[in-house]
Amino acid sequence: MSEAASTRTPVALLPSLTPLLRQWLPRQRWFAGKGRPVTGFSLVSAAELLPVGSASPGLLHLLLRVQQPGPAGGKSAGGKRDGGQPGDCYQLLLGVRTALPPHLTAALIGRVSEGPLAGRTVYEGLHDPRLAALLLERLRTPGRFGPLRFDRTEPVPGRLPARILDAEQSNSSLVYGDSYILKIFRRVYPGTNPDLELPLALARAGCDRVPAPVAWYESSAPETATLGVLQPYLRGSQDGWQLALKALAAGRDFTPEARALGRATAEVHTALAAALPTMTLSRAQTEHLATAMNERLDAAVRAVPALLPYVRGLRAAFDAIAEAGLDGGGYAQRIHGDLHLGQTLRTPDGGWSVIDFEGEPARPLAERRRMQPPVRDIAGILRSFDYAARSHRPWNPAWAARCRAAYCEGYAEAAGTDPRAEPELLRAYETDKAVYEVVYEARHRPDWLPVPMSAIERLAGPGR
Repeated sequence: MSEAASTRTPVALLPSLTPLLRQWLPRQRWFAGKGRPVTGFSLVSAAELLPVGSASPGLLHLLLRVQQPGPAGGKSAGGKRDGGQPGDCYQLLLGVRTALPPHLTAALIGRVSEGPLAGRTVYEGLHDPRLAALLLERLRTPGRFGPLRFDRTEPVPGRLPARILDAEQSNSSLVYGDSYILKIFRRVYPGTNPDLELPLALARAGCDRVPAPVAWYESSAPETATLGVLQPYLRGSQDGWQLALKALAAGRDFTPEARALGRATAEVHTALAAALPTMTLSRAQTEHLATAMNERLDAAVRAVPALLPYVRGLRAAFDAIAEAGLDGGGYAQRIHGDLHLGQTLRTPDGGWSVIDFEGEPARPLAERRRMQPPVRDIAGILRSFDYAARSHRPWNPAWAARCRAAYCEGYAEAAGTDPRAEPELLRAYETDKAVYEVVYEARHRPDWLPVPMSAIERLAGPGR
């Protein structure tokens, strides 16, 4: 690569990539700005993890800010209103070759026609096992590399074959030799990501319900941001969602697993409360919770008018938080923040692990790092049991009810407190989650909309 495209003076690099990225980026599953035109890019940082040579492949690491028009009054990941300024920041790992071999055809981004990479082919570097292996090598060696910083808690073996997981969602994941998994955060926020912060805290507290981070990397300029976390890969594990669906299909009881999962959740909450600060909820804070839930409901009704007949009942569920007089009787702490059956793993030895502590990726990082009532996580799992039962034909409400009860019983056994002892708070968080689900399904999977709408009907009723 020429001096003009080096990490010291990357000014000429971005204009040459812009036409390709403008087409490629919106098609990626993890791109959050779908449906809005890309009006421009700005380069936050650039590093050559592997220099671009005449014959061998190179690997470019970019932090790229994307400008898009935003909804009126909306906020981007950068925290600005309207117009998408300064815009969401994304992490790209671009492979560069003179020609792309057949096995990497699906990773193609395009051929650069001008600038420092003129005549080179650019592609998604994570699909290239050689470049993915290089990323592991960087993680094995703590220290700075240009604008990046690599760190670890223990030695990491090298020469492990790399493969990218097909189930791409809001992030990307690489598996190394069935021993480690590297989660690469695509949409990047300033600060420490909870998916690094909380598992590190749990590991230091001796909680073995969460795979402990082994290594990670982050940006060091212009500001610190977590970019990727390497953890043990729980080979042979199955996620709780798939296990629940298999149990339903086989007509099998799932209450032993649900009870054990409740205990595991309680152990995680207890360890987080011991390792990190907690707070007592005041009346003003519970009233603020209710206000925020009502505001989300108002926005949801505008997006999905089918909610309109249920507004009074749903609002009653939220208002009941303040009316219950929780002043001094509840508390908040760091929690998972987006807990559902798909965020749990049943290991070959029969134990449960909890994964993916990032929270809801669409929400600002500061919001995801706030202390919240543990019942929010519990409500997420309870909704997940209901989702599983509703997704199966014929619908089996008794199966969901048994699982929900067993989960709460298991939680109470380990925590010493039953989440059902705070019925107003539990109902409010379940309702808030169901409202979110309605908007999500209406936008992305309309055929699934009856699933959360059935919960809306139940939760809006006087007897729930």
